[in-house]
Amino acid sequence: MLVIGIAGGTGSGKTTVVKRILEKLPMQRVAYLSQDSYYFDQSHLPVEERRKLNFDHPNAIEWDLLSAHINSLRNHKTIQQPKYSFITCTRGTETVLVEPMPIVLVEGILVLTNTELRNCLDLKVFVDADADDRLIRVITRDVAERGRTANEVMARYKTTVKPMHLEFIEPSKRYADIIVPGGGENLVAIDLLVQYIKRNLGKLTSALSED
Repeated sequence: MLVIGIAGGTGSGKTTVVKRILEKLPMQRVAYLSQDSYYFDQSHLPVEERRKLNFDHPNAIEWDLLSAHINSLRNHKTIQQPKYSFITCTRGTETVLVEPMPIVLVEGILVLTNTELRNCLDLKVFVDADADDRLIRVITRDVAERGRTANEVMARYKTTVKPMHLEFIEPSKRYADIIVPGGGENLVAIDLLVQYIKRNLGKLTSALSED
């Protein structure tokens, strides 16, 4: 099994990179885990308090569960990936069944900040992008998908997103084996990643056939 971590700042284009990779690989060979699914449930807090939560701090993630799920997949066991809502800041009762595959993609802004999780990764990727471009993407996404106003997004960017990026996410770039500048628009870098994955997929498939 090849486990690949894909990190980068909010709005850097990580999801686009993952999407482009998935488009070029056979679906029955790849499992995808999103860090966003592993935010702690906040249903015990009043709604107004939930809207003030800092989602860009490593302490917001249940790393133990995410690492345990990766290890379960390595041991050829299926997992139940949580479903998290950024609108309600809660985990739903439904989960997503994820089966073990030769390739596992783990994507999220904080993926490279946690030592335990980094130790689970065979390849670490950091998607880099200009700060202004990231901000534009964040505003567009949060207004459309997370029920926030542009003013709310800007305020959150100043108070939490930018400070957390500088304190935790940007420094985690030093752990990356590969840096993808320009986000999801860097087709050359993405193609190189895909070729690397395909080579390893071929080796993994051959090894399984021999067993």
